[in-house]
Amino acid sequence: MGRYILLRHREIPDLHRLEVYIRHGGYEAWRKALTAMTPDQVIEEVKASGLRGRGGAGFPTGMKWSFVPRDVFPKYVVVNADESEPGTFKDREIMEGNPHQLIEGALLAAYAIQAERVYVYVRGEYRSVARRLEAAIAEAYAAGFIGRNVLGTNYSVEMFVHLGAGAYICGEETALLESLEGKIGHPRVRPPFPATYGLYGKPTVVNNVETLANVPPIILNGASWYRTMGTEKSPGPKIFCLSGRVRRPGNYEAELGKITFRDLIFGEDYGQGLIGEGRTVKAILPAGASAPMLPASALDTPLDYESVQAAGSMLGSASVIVLDDTVDIVWAAYKMVRFFQHESCGKCTPCREGTYWLRRVYERLVAGRGRPKDPELLESIARQMAGKTLCPLGDFATSPVLSSLKHFRKEYEAYLHQVAEIPMEVQA
Repeated sequence: MGRYILLRHREIPDLHRLEVYIRHGGYEAWRKALTAMTPDQVIEEVKASGLRGRGGAGFPTGMKWSFVPRDVFPKYVVVNADESEPGTFKDREIMEGNPHQLIEGALLAAYAIQAERVYVYVRGEYRSVARRLEAAIAEAYAAGFIGRNVLGTNYSVEMFVHLGAGAYICGEETALLESLEGKIGHPRVRPPFPATYGLYGKPTVVNNVETLANVPPIILNGASWYRTMGTEKSPGPKIFCLSGRVRRPGNYEAELGKITFRDLIFGEDYGQGLIGEGRTVKAILPAGASAPMLPASALDTPLDYESVQAAGSMLGSASVIVLDDTVDIVWAAYKMVRFFQHESCGKCTPCREGTYWLRRVYERLVAGRGRPKDPELLESIARQMAGKTLCPLGDFATSPVLSSLKHFRKEYEAYLHQVAEIPMEVQA
């Protein structure tokens, strides 16, 4: 096996074409599951592998599948390809370069829960990506891997691509389901959860693109093989999206827990250091804008779910954005808050009002009109939002605020010091 498991197209030219994918073991896991495994055995194998969701929450994939009731039909698998988190671009590369591995993984998930339809919900801006995926699905249909009585068995499954309309909130699984049903993309109140009440009120599994791309090699090679990579609690490979003030941004596949932030940013096989001579890391965003930023003292944190959490943040989708010593942290936090305020669906009051007032206070600060109590006010607003919103977006919006105040409070105080030097009549 080569260096890559998920980004295999980097080693195998034209892997997006069906004949090339088949030549390199493609759809063998699908054939194995249909002819030699029961649906429950597929679920148990994925459970045993320890595969955790790669979309953000890191929830055990096999366990998620096992929550689906066996005796309720129809059932659905929905692929979350609404890749809208700032700094995240891994799913796009999989869909463009290795689409059949995603398709095979989605089919395996469908067989495991006995779903009859798969919907791939693709971010609205990814039109060219959706076309590549649709072409690959058409190839799989023509070869008999999708459709009626797949590979001569009694199992039938259909697959469709659905383009969203460019809303960040539709990355949240229940808002995605609402959008897929033709409604406004607003999060649902939970419980009930999608496993029992999902698409059209029926049992549904929602998985991220990268998560499902891990499934074919697990079924083909076994859970014990998969567990030889990564750590005990975070097994397997992970794609790390690296961007920001680095020389070589891009997607990098590595085993979970085997490299650190420092390796990813400065390693010769990875980011190759910062842009500009003499620059230093000031802060790291481990999961785009949605997880707390970490200071440079966290550079030696291993990149797995538990280690990043212990450091005070979340690995999430592993969209690592690097901020160097030229970046104004208050300005950066303001930009992130402005993003969340714009993308809030407005359904729940804490998020709708909270993001609005956070933005107002930041606008005052960066315009040089800050008030002495503004840092405390920002913290108060954020804490009143945390844990009180319908979906995680409200919590995400508090992350840049609370973490930047925790680690970089002096930068806020510097803004207030500048205001203090302005004559009172000008401030008024």
